Amino acid sequence: MSSNQLNVLDFEKPILELEEQIEEIKRLTAAEGQDRSEEIAELENHRDRLMRQVFSNLTPWDRTLLARHPKRPYTLDFVRLMFEDYLELHGDRLFSDDNAMVGGIGVIEERQVVFVGQQKGRDLKERQYRNFGSAKPEGYRKALRLMKLAEKFGRPIICFVDTPAADCSVGAEERGISEAIARNLMEMSRLTVPVVVAILGEGGSGGALGIGVGNRVLMLENAVYSVIPPEGCAAILWRDPNLKSEAAAALKITSQDALELGVIDEIIPEPLGGAHRNVEQTVRNLKGAILRHLKELDTVPGAELAELRYEKFRRMGQFVVERELVEVAT
Repeated sequence: MSSNQLNVLDFEKPILELEEQIEEIKRLTAAEGQDRSEEIAELENHRDRLMRQVFSNLTPWDRTLLARHPKRPYTLDFVRLMFEDYLELHGDRLFSDDNAMVGGIGVIEERQVVFVGQQKGRDLKERQYRNFGSAKPEGYRKALRLMKLAEKFGRPIICFVDTPAADCSVGAEERGISEAIARNLMEMSRLTVPVVVAILGEGGSGGALGIGVGNRVLMLENAVYSVIPPEGCAAILWRDPNLKSEAAAALKITSQDALELGVIDEIIPEPLGGAHRNVEQTVRNLKGAILRHLKELDTVPGAELAELRYEKFRRMGQFVVERELVEVAT
């Protein structure tokens, strides 16, 4: 089995088969010098139709798998392609440096910003180094240190969210993972500089919220945002993790669900087939949206930024129950 096939989701396999046919015909064309342009064009049109059909009928679980796709761009991919220049900063000045949480200073369209975000790994060695994108307490304290640095120098903050959850090891509990996330929630609500959050892939549990309190929250089209992964939800509610597809639907984790519920402010479109099929286009889409929102926030005073951010999150989860008035005969 080829490495490409190992990185392909089940619903992508028919598309991959067509693409392999196209590549094989192109190879034969180059080797034999025959004109097969009509055959290639027909197959490419068929592939495009199939892609539109498949990706317009994705279930919430399918989107969860896309959000976890091993070829999906991660935080540092966006940073490298989005910023003209950047410098990564390290350490929380209390315990150590957390490799699952990255951050630093950067320049985007001549605008100086501070960025933080979770970073996953491509192969097993890097995934272990990055702890699969699950940050420890020192990661959230590093992120907060950088955000306070941004506030001190009046720089906007960009947060890139991509984590299954915060680290839940014994060491993380001993060093106060819950307190670290809670403190970030409190301190981020008070920041007097613009904060734009972008959910890139998985926005999982408190691990996502620990850097997710923004004036504007953006979400890539095939990202997911949830209080718990579908497998964990199914295991807790129904004692059967195999019901993950049903759990994904019940959790309302897709970008469209999050927009309708008022959890996010904008969905950033991805290229047909997902962000991993055209990383550069995905970066351009997200970069344009971030710059647009930062420009809108430029004119808002610092104290008002903090107040608006606080009120934004206080409004979430509010609902109205309508009751029928029943006259009781006396």
